[in-house]
Amino acid sequence: MPDQAAILILNGPNLNMLGVREPTVYGSETLGDIEESCKERANHLGLGVDFRQSNHEGELIDAIQEARENHKGIIINPAGYTHTSVAIRDALLISEVPIIEVHLSNVFQREEFRHHSYVTPVSQGVICGLGPIGYLLALEAMSKILEGSD
Repeated sequence: MPDQAAILILNGPNLNMLGVREPTVYGSETLGDIEESCKERANHLGLGVDFRQSNHEGELIDAIQEARENHKGIIINPAGYTHTSVAIRDALLISEVPIIEVHLSNVFQREEFRHHSYVTPVSQGVICGLGPIGYLLALEAMSKILEGSD
């Protein structure tokens, strides 16, 4: 990846269960399927991808802090931490790289508590409700954001 801008694609808790977890809400694709699609799209865009998932808030924060030095941007699906983690919000803020928030489901069509995000105010954009294609759209948008910063 030395010639490519590396983008951290970070996935929060329970996303490792995609494909079996509420397929009517999250679809039937696995996180591995999404990772493969993202790597293909990123390669087409001339970007590298560092695709990660953790069920642990501290591990997500560590990855975000590393991104400050090692990545050109962050695409994050914080999952349940979207609505609860000030610590992830603060880590994103100090990363000083572009951030795009992604959600597979339309959080605004779901329970009221999902309507608030600590991540949105520190993100350049939010993509929700489009399923796995949201990740690909986020890569396209990140590519444009990075082109503008050169």
